[in-house]
Amino acid sequence: MDLFVCNKLMEWGLDDWIHLFQAAKVDMHRLYCLEDSEIDHLIHKIGPRAKFKKYLKGLKSQQTCDHEKHTEPKFEEPSFAEVFSCTCCSGKDDCIREEGILKTVKEIMAHVEEKLRKDTTELGDFLRNELNNLKEEKRELVGVFGQTGAGKSSLINAVIGEKDLLPTGSLSACTTVLIKVETAQSKQYEAEIDFIPVMEWEDELWSAKNLFGETQNYENDDEDDGEYIDLTEKLEAFYGDIWKNKSVEHLMAPKYFREIPEFLRSVKKTLTCETAKELKEKIAPYTRSDVIDLNKRLFWPLVKCVTVRVPNNVLLKHVTLVDLPGNGDRNKSRDQMWREIIDSCSTVWIVTNMNRAAADRDAWEILTSACGLTENGGICQNIHFICTKTDKVDVDEVPDVQRYIFDKNMSAKLLVKEEIKKFTTMKKHLKGDCLEVFTVSSKEFIKPKYLQPKETEIPKLREFLHCLNELHGKTLNYVNGVHRIIFLMKEATTNMAQQRTQLVAELNKIIKDNLLKVQTSMHDAYMTFDKCLSKGAENSRCFCQKTLWEKIHNVPGSAFHSTLKCAVENNGVHRSNRGEVINLNSALSAFLTKSIQEDFRKAFPNNGKSGNFYGAIHKFSLGTAVLMQKYKELNLQLLFIRAQEEKIKTRLIKIIRNRKKMIYNSLAQTVKETMQECYKKAAGSSGKGSLERMRHTLEAYIQEVKDTMFDCAKANMLSQLQTLMNDVLNTLSENLHKAIELSLTREMSIPDISSEFDEVTKHQNELMSTDEEDDLLLSDSDMDML
Repeated sequence: MDLFVCNKLMEWGLDDWIHLFQAAKVDMHRLYCLEDSEIDHLIHKIGPRAKFKKYLKGLKSQQTCDHEKHTEPKFEEPSFAEVFSCTCCSGKDDCIREEGILKTVKEIMAHVEEKLRKDTTELGDFLRNELNNLKEEKRELVGVFGQTGAGKSSLINAVIGEKDLLPTGSLSACTTVLIKVETAQSKQYEAEIDFIPVMEWEDELWSAKNLFGETQNYENDDEDDGEYIDLTEKLEAFYGDIWKNKSVEHLMAPKYFREIPEFLRSVKKTLTCETAKELKEKIAPYTRSDVIDLNKRLFWPLVKCVTVRVPNNVLLKHVTLVDLPGNGDRNKSRDQMWREIIDSCSTVWIVTNMNRAAADRDAWEILTSACGLTENGGICQNIHFICTKTDKVDVDEVPDVQRYIFDKNMSAKLLVKEEIKKFTTMKKHLKGDCLEVFTVSSKEFIKPKYLQPKETEIPKLREFLHCLNELHGKTLNYVNGVHRIIFLMKEATTNMAQQRTQLVAELNKIIKDNLLKVQTSMHDAYMTFDKCLSKGAENSRCFCQKTLWEKIHNVPGSAFHSTLKCAVENNGVHRSNRGEVINLNSALSAFLTKSIQEDFRKAFPNNGKSGNFYGAIHKFSLGTAVLMQKYKELNLQLLFIRAQEEKIKTRLIKIIRNRKKMIYNSLAQTVKETMQECYKKAAGSSGKGSLERMRHTLEAYIQEVKDTMFDCAKANMLSQLQTLMNDVLNTLSENLHKAIELSLTREMSIPDISSEFDEVTKHQNELMSTDEEDDLLLSDSDMDML
C-alpha cells in the first residue's frame, strides 16, 4: 500500500482499517477504482463503510473538478483563489436560492418585531433582545488553545497566510492577552483594543496597597503566592517601581494614562496600519509581556482583548480565530483564561508540540473539557488536535527526509489516537468526525527545500475554515435561530397549567437549596473573620500604646511638631510634600487588619470568580439547561429566567466588589470615628510645649478607650459583613421569584405568530433537505452498537 492511501485513511479517521487495505494491496490507482462490493468486503461495519464511501466520492469529485491527469497526486498547495472559488460551494443556483430564503426570513422577523413593539414588560424586552441578537452576524469562534511555546500564534499566521501578523516567541509568555483575528472591511490592517473596566483596575491597586501591603517582600514563587506574583507583574509592567510608594488615588491620576486616554473614558482604542508587520509592532505593548525596550510603556495589564483585522481575508469572513495566552505558564490568570472562553467556541484547536503530544498534560485537560461541550448539541462541534513543529529534523543526518517526516507524522497521529481511546469518559462525547488529528509545520509558507506541502496539513486547516464560511451554514444557522425563538413564542401561549405549577415548585426548591449553599459559604467566612478579629482585638489592646508611641515619638523635637499638628487637624492622617504618610488610624487598627488579611484575600480574591462570596455566586445555578430537557413546552420561560439569573449574578458581583473595600476599611474607619474627640482636643494645643501636650492627649485617650474601641471596630466590620450577606440572599431570592412570577404564574402577552412560524418552518425544511444525504450517514459509535 502506498503512502497516499495510508495518509487518506488516517485523514478520514479510518486508521483502524489500514491493515486491511495494506493486505489487499490497495494503492492510489486502485483506490479510485474500488467498486461498492470491494468496499463492502474491506470494511464490514456500516458506519465506517458509509464514511469511507462519502469521502471517496468527494475525493473523486475533487479530482474531476481539478482536471488532474497524473500517475501520482500533486501536492502543490492551491492558491487562495483556487481553494475558495465558487466551485467549493454548493453551486451558484443554490447560493441564489439561499440568499432569497435569508431575505424572506428576515422580512418575516420584521413583522414579528412589529407585533412585539406594544409589549413593554420585562418579558417583552427579553424577546426583543433575543430577536435583535439574531440580526448580529454570528461569527464562528475557533479557539486556539495550548501550552506556552506550543506555536499557537505561528499556527494562526500560517493558516491565514500572514507571516508577520501575530507576535511569536519562545523565551517567555509572549502573548499576554486574548487576541481575536478577523477580516477587515477596509484595505488596511486594524487593531481594536478593548480595555478592562476602570473600576477593575482601581480594585487591583486597592488590593496591592491593602491586602498585599505586608507581603511586598515575597521572594518565593510557590502556589500560595501566585496571586501576588500575578498582581505585581501587572503593576510593574504598567507603572515600573513607583507604584510601591504611591497611593491608589495618585496612581489613578490622568497623567499615567495620557497615552491611552480611551481607558479612562471606557471606550475602545483603534490602530490602523498599512502592513501586518507595522501593526504587530504597534500592538506589542498591548499584547506582549516580553517587550525589552525600556523606553516603551506596557499597557497589556489594562487590556481585556485585542481584535486584529486583516484586509480581504476570505478565510475570516464569518470566522474569528482566538489566540489565547498559553495555559501552564506562571501567571495564574492567564492559565485560567481558556476555561472562561472554551464554552463559546464552535471549534477548538488544541495545539501541542509534535515531540510531546501524547505527554502534554495541559492539552489533554483542554481536550477533556472540550469533549464535554460537544454533548447534547453544545456549541463546540469540532475538536482538532494539532501537532506542531513537524519540520524539526536534521536534514544532514536523515537520508530520506520526506519519508522520515511522513513516518514521524503518522506515528504522532496514531499515538494521539491511541491515547484518546484510553479515556473512556471521552468516548461517549466524541461522535462521528468531531475529533480530528493534524500534523503541521507553521513554517509551511517559507517552504524549506526538504519540506513539501504534503508534509504539513496547513492546507487542510484552511479548507476547514473555508467550510465554516460557507453561505449554506450561515443561512441555516440564522433560520434555525429564528425558528427556535418563534417556536418558543408559539409554545409559550399554550396554557400548560399543570406543567407550569410543577415547574414553579421545582424552581422554588432549587432556589431554596442554592440559597442555603450561598449562605453556608458566606457564613463560613463570617465565622473565620469573627475568630480572627477576636485575636486581633486582643493584640490591639496589648500593643496599641506601644504602636502609638512609635508613631508620635519617631522624630524628636520641633521637627515633628508640624507633622503631628497637621495629622490631628486632619483626623489622624497627614501626607508630606515628599509623599511620606503618617496615618494614626491605620497604625492603631494594624493588628486587626493583619489578623484577617490572609483570610480576606481568600474570601474576596482579586479574580472576582472564587472565594466564599464571588465563588458562591458563580456556583449558584437554577439548572435551566436540564429543566429545558424536561419541560420542552416551557423553554421560552426558562430562557427568560436564565437571562434574569445571569443579570442578577452580574449585578451582585459588582456590589460585592465595592462593598468589600468598605468592609475592610471599616476597621480603620471605626478607630478614626472613635478618635475624633481626641484629635479635636489635641489640635487645640498651641504655644510652647504644644508637641508634648498633643502626645500626652493622644496617649491618655488611647489608655481610656482601648478596652472598647477595638471590640467596637470588630463589631462594626462583622455588622457590615452580615448586611452584605443578607443583601446577597435577598437580592437573589426576590429577583428570581419575580422572574418566575412574570414568566410562569402570570398570563404571557405574546402576540399570535402562528403564520410566521409556518413560513419559517417551510424555509427551514427547504434548507435542511440539502443536508439529507449527510443526515442518513450514521456515526461510528452508533454503528458499533448494531
